[in-house]
Order: sequence, then structure tokens, then C-alpha cells
Amino acid sequence: MNSIPLVFWLIPIASVVALAMAWFFFRSMMKEEEGTDRMKEIAAHVRKGAMAYLKQQYKVVTIVFVVLAIIFAFMAYVLQVQNPWVPFAFLTGGLFSGLAGFFGMKTATYASARTANGARSSLDKGLKIAFRSGAVMGLVVVGLGLLDIAIWFIVLNAVYDGEATALVTITTTMLTFGMGASTQALFARVGGGIYTKAADVGADLVGKVEANIPEDDPRNPATIADNVGDNVGDVAGMGADLYESYCGSILSTAALGATAFAMNGDMQLRAVIAPMIIAAIGIFLSLIGIFLVRTKEGATMKELLKSLGLGTNVSAGLIAVATFIILYLLGIENWLGLSFSVISGLVAGVVIGQATEYYTSHSYKPTQKIAEASQTGPATVIIKGIGTGMISTMIPVVTISVAIMLSYLCANGFDMSLSAKSISIGLYGIGIAAVGMLSTLGITLATDAYGPIADNAGGNAEMSGLGEEVRERTDALDALGNTTAATGKGFAIGSAALTALALLASYIEEIKIAMIRAVENGKQYVDAAGNIFDPTYATTIDFINFFQVNLINPKVLVGAFLGAMAAFLFCGLTMGAVGRAAESMVQEVRRQFREIKGILEGKATPNYGRCVEISTRSAQREMIIPSLLAIVIPIVVGLVLGVAGVLGLLTGGLAAGFTLAVFMSNSGGAWDNAKKMIEEGHFEGKGSENHKATIVGDTVGDPFKDTSGPSLNILIKLMSMVSIVMAGLTIAFL
Repeated sequence: MNSIPLVFWLIPIASVVALAMAWFFFRSMMKEEEGTDRMKEIAAHVRKGAMAYLKQQYKVVTIVFVVLAIIFAFMAYVLQVQNPWVPFAFLTGGLFSGLAGFFGMKTATYASARTANGARSSLDKGLKIAFRSGAVMGLVVVGLGLLDIAIWFIVLNAVYDGEATALVTITTTMLTFGMGASTQALFARVGGGIYTKAADVGADLVGKVEANIPEDDPRNPATIADNVGDNVGDVAGMGADLYESYCGSILSTAALGATAFAMNGDMQLRAVIAPMIIAAIGIFLSLIGIFLVRTKEGATMKELLKSLGLGTNVSAGLIAVATFIILYLLGIENWLGLSFSVISGLVAGVVIGQATEYYTSHSYKPTQKIAEASQTGPATVIIKGIGTGMISTMIPVVTISVAIMLSYLCANGFDMSLSAKSISIGLYGIGIAAVGMLSTLGITLATDAYGPIADNAGGNAEMSGLGEEVRERTDALDALGNTTAATGKGFAIGSAALTALALLASYIEEIKIAMIRAVENGKQYVDAAGNIFDPTYATTIDFINFFQVNLINPKVLVGAFLGAMAAFLFCGLTMGAVGRAAESMVQEVRRQFREIKGILEGKATPNYGRCVEISTRSAQREMIIPSLLAIVIPIVVGLVLGVAGVLGLLTGGLAAGFTLAVFMSNSGGAWDNAKKMIEEGHFEGKGSENHKATIVGDTVGDPFKDTSGPSLNILIKLMSMVSIVMAGLTIAFL
């Protein structure tokens, strides 16, 4: 325990501060008035439906976790091909990820009515309540994430203290709790996405297009299920998603630091805790940004975006400066170059966010052109949206590519020799760039969680009949939320790409540990030239050569094809799941309109509970197969094609998954805001044929942006995490 430096304790302190501030914002929100009796009633319906869904989802996920934990225990204690701490680390990762989603959603379901009531006073009050409620999600994620990391580091340091390879063992063991977080996140994202889009599509197609009634109209039987879905998908799902990105980036970077500086014990420890310290300081700087967010009455969309941008950009700027100070004070080798690696990650996050905003906000031409295309029908809206989404992939892909190269070269002093040392330190630079991108997650996730709160506030205002002025304010907050949600998804996808690349390098390190364990048990490895291969002191390059990881190895190529296929297969399955669930919802809404007399006249109350039940049942049933695929595919590829095949799989999955995720998220966001633009009075406004055309486009875009697209970033990280956890099994069959 004496080996833990004093500065390390800043990490658990920061996590406690984050959780305390989350509690403060929650209590502040709860003190606000919830509004009229009707507003309270609607909020209670949504809250009840959301909690019922989450309870059911956690039952299913618990069964999956218990089964996987038993398998890991068998591998660790019977087959002895895995670290004995893995089953426990896996369970805590899933638990904390689930808690992050639960607390965020609980806050969101209490905040929506209060946001609508705040909008009765002013736009600024509505914005502050929604944004600070969203901040609860952001702060809970970073607080629980750092707390989990700090506790595990303290425990494992006590267990392995004094061993020569202690830090390598500790960091690679901690990586495995990322699989628990990733598994929980995928179930939350896929299940929540199917739930929310089944309700949304049903509500829009039958309510808005066929019955010609407004969005969130209380006469629509699916409207409560739609509002519930915003919370279970965009709050609980996104929270669990970014929790595992946040932890994954910190842990993979720590593992890379332990490897890169293995020959220098003191420097090794500093490199391990550096990403944790950067994340801890990021919490304090995110809080400064959160308090800066405010606006004025009658603000335009660009002014609202500027309000949120002020908070996020100030936090990003402060962490950029703080990084130089942190790495200098830690005495990290090449601290200046590594600081610029962090800056490259931060800048990449900002650029991807701005590019996403440009392609999805109706303040800019791409989305305006989609709205304009509505004059020639839904087909041209869909064509224009798909084209816009495809074009929108260029900037994020180029940005991530530049960030990868810059962070790699800044870290190793622009050494392109591809020596073992330059590669290991360069990969550490890529990992720390991912940490930089996610260091201000406390505020960036707040802007994302804000979206569904504002959306629900608009629904509450409509169903409660609060009047045109209040509805205009909530519409402005909702449209802003659509853009921030799209920006948040772009940010999550970008961070996933950098994290997944760092995890690729961590996979090699886990393979090394598994091979050393096998050698100690009497196994011998022979390379292609017939020489005995000793993994104990082998470098990354040695392992690449031993497993023949190159483009003329058919195992690598087949793995890459399978990785790309996995991304498309996953999207196809989740899109199909939404389609089937939406069909059931459409039939139910039509049945109620047909059989319950007086609904459309407002004389009878729809059966909201039946629609909530349909979405819940469909989501639970449909989320199983896509989620399990992400776990099964890397295991099968590892057993059949070995390490070379797995590295090909992860590379192909990363390249295809990242590009496909950006395309789907941006297309969906652009379609949604094109519809919003027409609802504001452009191109003949609400109820027109142009409006109906954009509703069709938005309906196609719903599963794009809220189910398949954002789930892909979890898929690519989960496949990496599964590969790392199963490395011992892969080596056992070598």
C-alpha cells in the first residue's frame, strides 16, 4: 500500500465530489414545482412505465451476468486460463454501469414536468432545470466510473504489491471489468432503443400521419410509451454506453502505460495513474462549465447552441491547460509530447461535435435541404437524408485518423522507426488521447441527457394543454436537444474509435500474459522458422511476427471481413427488431382508434398501459440475440482463427462500425430536425403534405439514430473487451 503516491487520492476524492454534486443537482431539481395536477399525472405515468421497464430489463441482464460469471469462474478456477479476479471485476463493471443508467433515468423522469413548468416562467429557467438534471447523469457516470477504478486499484495493489510485474497484472485485470460495463451497456442501448423506437414509430405513423393529430397529443395511445422510451433509450442507454467508454479509455491507457514503461518502475506507476488524474481534474472543470450554461428569452437555435457550447468549450479549454500542468508535475517522460496527444483527442472531440451539429441542426444547409426535399415527397426526403449521412462520415473519419497519427507521433517524439519502444509509447499516446476526449464527460454527457428531458417536457406541455407560448419554448428546447443528442452520439462514437484502438494493443498484452502462464505450466511455443518463442520478454512487434499478423495472412483478412460483417449484421438485426416491435404498436394504436369510441374527440381515455406493455415485451424479447452476438463472435473467431483472426476481426469491426455508426446517427438526426424545421412553420408547416413526408423520413431515421447507430460503438468495444477476457482460452487452443 505504501507504493500508492499521495496524488492518487485525488481520484477517489474527485469521484466523491462528482457524486455529491449530482445529489445536489438532483435535490435542487426536486425542489422545483412540478406544475398542475395534469402535469403531475402525466409525469407519474412516464415514471412508472420507465421504472417498470428498467426493472424487467435488469432481471434479464442479471440472468445473463450470472451465467457469464459462472463461465469465467470455471475458466479461472478449473481451466486456470484466466486471472482469478475476472469474475468479480466483470460483475462490478456491470453493476456500476447499471447504477449509472438507473440514477440518470430516475432524475430524468422527475425533471421533465419541472422543465415544462419552468418554461412557463422563462426559456432560461426551463433550460437550466433540464440541463442541470442532465448533469446528474454526467456526474454520476464519471463519479461511479472513477470510484470503481480507484477501489479496484487499491485492492489489487494490496494483493500484488511487491511483485515484479504487479502493475501490468493489476491494469490488465482491471480491464476485464470493462467487459461487464460493455455488456450491460449493450443490453441497455439495444433494449432501450427498441423500446423507444417501437413507441415513436407507432405514435408518429398512426397519430400524426393517419389521424392527423399533433405530436404528444393525449389522444394518441402510444404517446406515454414514446415518452417512457426517451428515458430508457436516450438516458439509461446512453449513460451505460458512455460509462464503459469512460472506464475503457482510462483502463486501456493505464495498461498501455504499464507496458510502455515496464523497465522503469517509478515512471511506470506515474504512467498508470496519469489518465486517472486527468479524468479526476476533468470532473472539477466540468462543474465550472455546467454553471456557465444559461440563455435569454426568445433565443434562436444558434444562440441556444452557443449557450451549451460555452460550457463545454470552457471545460475543454481548461482541461487542455491543466493537462500540461498535470503531466509536468507527475514528471512523465516526454510530458510535453503526451500533453499534445491529449490535446489532439480533445480537439478531435470538438471537431466531431461541430461536424455533427452542422449536418444535423436545421440552422445549417444540409438539414434545410432535406426539409426542402419534402416538397417532392417522402422518397426524396429519404434519399437526401441517406446521402447527407454518407457525406457526413468524411469529417469524423478524417478527424479520428489525424488524431490517431498526431497522438501517436507526439507521444513517441515523431519516431517512425516502428521500434518496440516507439510503438508502445505511441500507443500509450493514442490511449491518453481517448482519455482527453472523454475527460470532460461530466458536461458533455449533461448536454446529451438534456435532450430526452427537454423532449419529455414538450410532451408534458402538449398533453397538459399549457398554451402556445409555453409549447414554443419547449419546442425550442426540444429542437436543441435533438442536436445535442446527435452531437453526443458523434462524440461517443469518436471516443469509441480511439478507445477500441487502445484496446487492440491491450489485447496483445493480455495474450502475452496468457502465454507466459502457459509456459510456466510447461507449454512450449515454436515460431514459423522452427525457433522456440519465449513470450516473457517479447515485444509487441515480436508477437505480431509470431502470429503473422499481416495482410497476406488469410486469417487476418477473413477476420477483417467477419468484423465488417458483424457491424452490418448487428444493424440489420436491431433494425428488424424495431420494425417488428413497431408493427405491433401500429396495429394496437389503430385498434384503439377503431374500437374505443370517442378517443379522437377527446371524450375517452386511451389504454396507455397496453402500449407500454407492448414496447416492454418487444424490447426484452428482441434485445437478446443482437447483444449475445457481440459476445459469441469474438470467442468463435478466437477458437477457429486464433490471435491473427481476432486482430483482423477487431480491425474490420472498428473501421466498418465507426463509419456506419456516424452515417446512421447523422442521417437520423438530420431527418428528425428537418421535421422540426417544418413544424416551426417552414414549407407549409404542420399538417401539410410536406410535413407528412418528413415524418416518414424521421420514422426511418428513428432506429438509425436511437437504436442501431449508437449501439455500434458499444459493439466494437465489447468485441474488444470479450477478446481480452477470452485471451487465455484462445491461447489454450493454440
